[in-house]
Amino acid sequence: MSAESNPQHVHVARKRFGQHFLHDPGILRRIVEAIAPRPEDRLVEIGPGEGALTLPLLRACGHLTAIELDRDLIASLAARARDVGDLHIISADVLTVDFSELTSDSKLRVAGNLPYNISTPILFHCLDHAASIRDMHFMLQKEVVDRMAAPPGSKTYGRLSVMLQLRCTVEPLFKVPPGAFRPPPKVDSAIVRLTPLPAHALPDADSGVVDRLVRAAFGQRRKTLSNALRDLATAKQIDAAGIDPRARAEQLAPSAFVTLAQTLAGRAD
Repeated sequence: MSAESNPQHVHVARKRFGQHFLHDPGILRRIVEAIAPRPEDRLVEIGPGEGALTLPLLRACGHLTAIELDRDLIASLAARARDVGDLHIISADVLTVDFSELTSDSKLRVAGNLPYNISTPILFHCLDHAASIRDMHFMLQKEVVDRMAAPPGSKTYGRLSVMLQLRCTVEPLFKVPPGAFRPPPKVDSAIVRLTPLPAHALPDADSGVVDRLVRAAFGQRRKTLSNALRDLATAKQIDAAGIDPRARAEQLAPSAFVTLAQTLAGRAD
């Protein structure tokens, strides 16, 4: 019997999609309360799965767009949502979706239980469309959330920390234990809120240059900046940006990478 004809059909989670279905009603309630959806919101859910979060969001908002890669889930999800609200399902890999095309007269509010195996690419994809997004609420591996919010000098501070913090306010909300999922993952999870910064607060530097500097610096994080960045900046240029060339990547605040990019641009002129 198919999932469409049997609403109680239990979908077998697929490892290749990184599927872990949230089922804990208390956790689901806390997520919806954190999002606090309103009827005028333009909600987009990444990876709705079996609809555990989709349906309560639909009840609160009345309409929602869901992006689902696993086609076997779509028919049963549509059936569950039929009498709840207006659900538009996009059958696609979220990395191919242009979020700017989903906006109307208001920015998007994005939510989702992200597959742990591709969570970082999804986060960077969302960053590419941050101008179209009001906020994001994601379920992620707790280790990833710790990296996202990590301050300079910590062991978990890295490229993800810098690039997200330059574009968003990162706010870890609460931890989610493995038992809240089917099947349970081997790690703790956490909910995080990302709020894109307004245009006037964004880095005044070439984003491509900043990304190359951050990628190179953390790609060889045990090396000093003068060594790690030797193909991008000289020790003299690093010093001119007010940064010690002998420092290492994890010692720099996100803004320092912006200052270095600005200094390099000035030198180029």
